[in-house]
Amino acid sequence: MEYKILQFKEEDKIGLLTINRPEALNALNSLFFTEMNSMLDEIEKKDSLRALIITGAGKAFVAGADIAEMSNFNSKEGKSFSETGQRTFDRFEKLSIPVIAAINGFALGGGMELTMACDFRIASKNAKMGQPEVNLGLIPGYAGTQRLARLIGLGNALYLLMTADMISAQRALEIGLVQKISEPETLLQDAVSIAKTIASKGKNAIKQVKYVTYKGLSHSLEEGQNLEAYSFGNLFDTEETKEGMKAFLEKRKPNW
Repeated sequence: MEYKILQFKEEDKIGLLTINRPEALNALNSLFFTEMNSMLDEIEKKDSLRALIITGAGKAFVAGADIAEMSNFNSKEGKSFSETGQRTFDRFEKLSIPVIAAINGFALGGGMELTMACDFRIASKNAKMGQPEVNLGLIPGYAGTQRLARLIGLGNALYLLMTADMISAQRALEIGLVQKISEPETLLQDAVSIAKTIASKGKNAIKQVKYVTYKGLSHSLEEGQNLEAYSFGNLFDTEETKEGMKAFLEKRKPNW
């Protein structure tokens, strides 16, 4: 399809997906979700891709959902819009490759929810994050109430959700919401560097790390351990693992 909001480029097995609606601070609307699902269909078919970085154009990552579009919703339309966002963001967790959010500015409401659907987050030192939905008499609709508590703990999550506090990148780092802070001018460079580090590892191993970790969150510890052992064992039958261990013993880089 022809994309009006999203831009994608691939270089050295790393994909960069940019939300390019800066005149609206990249606010999420129905067209965004249509384009994003189409884009994810294409990304899922790219066997060469080893990691995906998501960022925003201009001074915002995503400043939230499009309030102008939502303002006339009834309950049925609101529920549908929430479910569309949830289904779309769930797809990032289900991608076999790691997804990195490069937060270049405001990540508010639906924008913060998008970052939380990524595997981890790198923020510019001038980034601002928050869930301001209660200011509108709403709650987060794209799984923000669910992912936030899982990422930073119940107390921190409820504080942010109930106060609508907009926090700095430094505070986000302190509570574990982001994993690294970068200078604004080096944000994408740093994200690419991390993506390339991951891309240099065993492709099957990275895939299984992501799958087993997420799957284990919805199971008991015992069930998660069983899943880990099963995946651990299966990797021994792959050429990738055989080459990785051989290279280690021979003190060389693996030939992947």
